[in-house]
Amino acid sequence: MENPKLNNEDNMSTLSQVMNTMAKRGITKEFRMNENCEMKFENSEKNYRPEELTIVKSYRFEGDSNPDDSAVLYIVSDNDGNKGMIIDSYGADSNYPGEEFDAFLRDIQIKETDEF
Repeated sequence: MENPKLNNEDNMSTLSQVMNTMAKRGITKEFRMNENCEMKFENSEKNYRPEELTIVKSYRFEGDSNPDDSAVLYIVSDNDGNKGMIIDSYGADSNYPGEEFDAFLRDIQIKETDEF
């Protein structure tokens, strides 16, 4: 499936707008860390290690009225070419408690592309 580049019709200023645009491009699944600190791709049993993933794009969002209302959306590709999202709110209300998630993210290779 071809991923069109952004055009003037793509409004990408909120998390939901970016997620809607990614869904139009076929990126609808999430990579999530479970309670056992295992990173899984939605509807998959595979446990990922950081070296099996690449961050190809990241989007950061800050709340207008509250700086603690912030989030980051990562577009991630695995070694098999599957693409998905990792969503993390940061500040006081992170999606993932503990340091395992942050350490996992730091170890993922970053190769940002303009494709997304």
